[in-house]
Amino acid sequence: EAESSSSVVVMEDSKSNKEEDRISRSTIKDDHNSKTVSFRKLFSFADSTDYFLMFVGTISAVGNGISIPLMTVIFGTLVDSFGESVNNQQVLSKVSKVSLKFVYLAVGSGMAAFLQVVCWMVTGERQAARIRSLYLKTILRQEIGFFDMETSAGEVIERMSGETVLIQDAMGEKVVKCPLLFQSFHLVATFFGGFVIGFIKGWFLTLVMLSSIPALVISGAVMSITIAKVARRGQTAYSLAATVVEQTIGSIRTVSSFTGEKLAIERYNKSLTKAYKSGVHEGLANGMGMGVVLLIVFSSYGLAVWCLGQASPCLSAFATGRAAAYKMFEAINRKPRIDAYDSNGKILDDINGDIDLRDVYFSYPARPDEQIFNGFSLSIPSGTTAALVGQSGSGKSTVISLIERFYDPQSGEVLIDGINLKDFQLKWIRQKIGLVSQEPVLFSSSIRDNISYGKDAATVEEIRVAAELANAAKFIDKLPQGLDTMVGEHGTQLSGGQKQRVAIARAILKDPKILLLDEATSALDAESERVVQEALDRIMINRTTLIVAHRLSTVRNADTIAVIHRGKIVEKGPHSELTKNPEGTYSQLILLQDMKKASDQGAAIDQDKPELVSNSGRHSSQRISLVRSISRESSGTGNSSRHSFSVSFGVPTVLNNALETTPSDNNSIALRPSQQVPQKVSLRRLALLNKPEIPALLLGAIASAANGVVLPVFGVLLSSVIKSFFEPADKLRKDTEFWALLFVGIGVTGLVAHPSRGYFFAVAGCKLIKRIRSKCFEKVIYMEVSWFDEAEHSSGAIGARLSADAASLRTIVGDALGLLVQNTATTVAGLVIAFEANWIMALIVLALLPLIGVNGYVQTKFLAGFSADAKKMYEEASKVANDAVGSIRTVASFCAEEKVMELYKKKCEGPIKAGIRQGIVSGIGFGLSSFFLFNVYASSFYAGSQLVAAGKTTFSDVFRVFFALTMAAIGISQTASMAPDISKTKNAAASIFAILDRKSKIDSSDETGTVLESVKGEIEFLHVSFKYPTRPDVIIFRDLCLAIHSGKTVALVGESGSGKSTVISLLQRFYDPDSGQITVDGVEIQKLQLKWFRQQMSLVSQEPVLFNDTIRANIGYGKEGNSTEAEIIAAAGLANAHNFINRGIQLSGGQKQRVAIARAIMKAPKILLLDEATSALDAESERVVQDALDRVAVSRTTVVVAHRLSSIKGADLIAVVKNGAIAEKGKHETLMAIKGGIYASLVALHTTSSSSS
Repeated sequence: EAESSSSVVVMEDSKSNKEEDRISRSTIKDDHNSKTVSFRKLFSFADSTDYFLMFVGTISAVGNGISIPLMTVIFGTLVDSFGESVNNQQVLSKVSKVSLKFVYLAVGSGMAAFLQVVCWMVTGERQAARIRSLYLKTILRQEIGFFDMETSAGEVIERMSGETVLIQDAMGEKVVKCPLLFQSFHLVATFFGGFVIGFIKGWFLTLVMLSSIPALVISGAVMSITIAKVARRGQTAYSLAATVVEQTIGSIRTVSSFTGEKLAIERYNKSLTKAYKSGVHEGLANGMGMGVVLLIVFSSYGLAVWCLGQASPCLSAFATGRAAAYKMFEAINRKPRIDAYDSNGKILDDINGDIDLRDVYFSYPARPDEQIFNGFSLSIPSGTTAALVGQSGSGKSTVISLIERFYDPQSGEVLIDGINLKDFQLKWIRQKIGLVSQEPVLFSSSIRDNISYGKDAATVEEIRVAAELANAAKFIDKLPQGLDTMVGEHGTQLSGGQKQRVAIARAILKDPKILLLDEATSALDAESERVVQEALDRIMINRTTLIVAHRLSTVRNADTIAVIHRGKIVEKGPHSELTKNPEGTYSQLILLQDMKKASDQGAAIDQDKPELVSNSGRHSSQRISLVRSISRESSGTGNSSRHSFSVSFGVPTVLNNALETTPSDNNSIALRPSQQVPQKVSLRRLALLNKPEIPALLLGAIASAANGVVLPVFGVLLSSVIKSFFEPADKLRKDTEFWALLFVGIGVTGLVAHPSRGYFFAVAGCKLIKRIRSKCFEKVIYMEVSWFDEAEHSSGAIGARLSADAASLRTIVGDALGLLVQNTATTVAGLVIAFEANWIMALIVLALLPLIGVNGYVQTKFLAGFSADAKKMYEEASKVANDAVGSIRTVASFCAEEKVMELYKKKCEGPIKAGIRQGIVSGIGFGLSSFFLFNVYASSFYAGSQLVAAGKTTFSDVFRVFFALTMAAIGISQTASMAPDISKTKNAAASIFAILDRKSKIDSSDETGTVLESVKGEIEFLHVSFKYPTRPDVIIFRDLCLAIHSGKTVALVGESGSGKSTVISLLQRFYDPDSGQITVDGVEIQKLQLKWFRQQMSLVSQEPVLFNDTIRANIGYGKEGNSTEAEIIAAAGLANAHNFINRGIQLSGGQKQRVAIARAIMKAPKILLLDEATSALDAESERVVQDALDRVAVSRTTVVVAHRLSSIKGADLIAVVKNGAIAEKGKHETLMAIKGGIYASLVALHTTSSSSS
């Protein structure tokens, strides 16, 4: 059953985790197949509107591109006007006419540039949004085996938030970001238009220039292929890093409890190092490709061909975008083996509910060699109740997975009403099946929305009735916002019992014909369990019901009980028959449980936890990959400070109630500051983060400056060449040889400077991104636990921020900073050359250039307001995706794929509109830029002709000034085109610094504080009052006083939500009390060094959180430093885990719990915290583990939060928590002697429910 709960194949001797293996496999596959999609396929998700936009954008780009060749024709006429005129007055007349043609050209190219940019940016935004949506939709339709083998929630978020940005760049923003001449279609038009005019004007010279084309094409192709290959490698490394973030943040309580922050940081940094190397290689490849292109271009001495060399940033964007698209498109085109959206298949009027598994052979896709069933058969007649019992890991929950068609058997059949499950329409048949599992999975929305997943268009009345039947109405009514209360990520704002009741209400609303109960009432206290069990008994009437359970109370009344052992049914029959054979397996299980019951009669106690108890064990059926199980459990466990059940970190439910509500309020409060920061963040501070790379930045700046000087020098050479064309033939031949060599020299300079710039800025930029991601992750991981209770700090949101924000910051140090330095050099060199040639002409041209500069500034200001909001809104959408992928079984079971997609699309509407607005504003900016540029040409040459006519300059100097300053203008225009990147960078910097500047209220990295020489374990709570930060209006503790003496065992009992798990959370300093003190050995725990203090405690919680690693690594996680093999084996043996580890199988819930117990034993703690630690184990394992825990607890101070009497009857002190204080305390016998006492009442309730069953 539980064996399916985790999807990682964990072998004792394996050294690499499954995620790494998977990624390496996919990398090999990628290498084998081609790592990019074709240019045509990149746009394969366009609709008719997109095709229209691309058509208009392309036509406009062609029109804009033709403006350059047309400009050369006009320019040629202009040169002739200057050179051939006999007198100065003739010059003025001719140039005036030519200048007017420049004005006409300015109007036409301005309109074309506007339409080009608007159309391509808008369609890029639309198509990227569609790809995100299609990707998520496709992921949600995959069979469950895909999630065991191929992907994780972290990887999905990385692709949706990071790689779609690269795809969008390739489609839209980068296409138009390359200014003027340097866009793809624009460029093609410029290129071919230039040659058409070239052949008309001079075919021989044009043929000479054509000879350079093959070399250009080959160098561009090599660069594109190399960049795509390196980009794919970097994206793979970032996916692995995203998985680390998702695991760690999702399991933050476990990480904090075991002081595993440094280990997580090391794993994260390891992935970042791989990505850093790929980034540097990409920068070098980019620079080398561009350098070769420039060498060819300048060597071929042609301005028309030269513009092709400037297209390299676009080629780079296309190459990177195509690489990013490969994996996403592969997923989008993947045909699932079990398709949730497949509308084919039988739809009947209704079903009776007969279930028949015939000769089923099955193994999980993630471990095909480990056979679960070999010829398994089971028949459940309609309207009857069947129960599956057996040891943890025997295959019970696998039966449920097969009936839900999460998997198909390798052979054999699963039949409903005699029809093979495969023949039904999948969505229809799943709607007839209701599942309530051990670990209730809720979505990050309101209680109303969560319950309504059970039925489309459910009315409030129907939801209310379902809540009442599930005994959830009472706690819901106590919440300030009632049904509209937000439950938090994975329901963390509710206690375990409350979550389970909402899940049961959801199943009741579905009104299924087949009901699958996976220890459904395990999380409830005795009273709630009685009421809910009655409700379940009522809804089970006339329904086929399958129960997977440990507790006899839930199975004794079943029509048939099947005992499963290692994938086979060893006994079958009703309870009365099975108990007739005292030697039978079932009788032995009963004997084991009755022995416990006899020793502790009824001790059920804490209601909160039971659920967890079974939870852990059972959930196994869900073969969630460890990564996912972590994200789910941990978030359940982990994120909720509330969960009473969660990880002992949990907080009581009582408060939970209110608690849920607050998150949404808190969120908005928390978001506001971060949204305001962008305006105040200076790039200077960002630059300081790059301080260690100053040498690389300086060398990159020198190379950029050399690149920058190339353009003005080229302008000087060009003006000199023009002049030489009007000289005698002999002198012309001699001079052109000299100028040709100088042009080659410029090309060689470009060949050296570009790769140098690419390499050094890549080193600086990639180190910056590595440092920022590492610093942010380190900062996040040391935040106090309450910080993670807020919705915007969920694992999905944090992962998206680290991915998108750090990538945005990278651009400012890479292309942007390089361009800035280069253009500064271009501008300075241009000014020097211009003023040296003719200061009057230089001043006139200079007066016109601010038109372009002001335009760039205005565009930057307009764009600044958009990207921050869009990023934040996409972050919200990422949370929806993370939630759904992390809870894929629940989504599949309730056919909730369409609901998830609706919610996701709704969250994307805002960012899409913002992106379209940005496209329009960018279009206006680029259109004006083009308009102004040609008007500057017209005005400059007209002014030049006036000066020549007045005898104040020569036509050679006019061209020298013009070329020098227009090269500078191109530099300014390029800088303006970086505006989208700069605005994104400022907002990303604000987001990053908001994290870096926040000081953790409870910082485990703080080395200050007292370290005691020895710890006795004397614990005292003195007048403690406490409220959860996310729901300050709900009081958890009013005046809690409790003394726990050294070496003693104290048990906490009470109703679900009473605050039991909050005691453990406070003791571990996940939270600090509002008033009062908690002391250990007489020292207030706030004064102790936090990391050292947590190392003195070990926590074993209800929902075991394991990491995506080997069993050895998970057990060794409990001890700082390297653990020896002998220590790990001893701890595993003590936890009754050694035998199953040697078999090398995937882990069931019970097995996971034993690994968690072994991990706690490794820590050799002075204080042991047990949060229903044996709850997931079958009777035999529980007995052995309980013995081990009893041995481990000797001479240790032990705090137990429990339901079962077996785990607390022998405690030195039992404390009953009620109404925020200790209501009763004493030994079991003492408390039982109090007539009408709370404890005695709980025991009586439990005894009643046990005996009735």
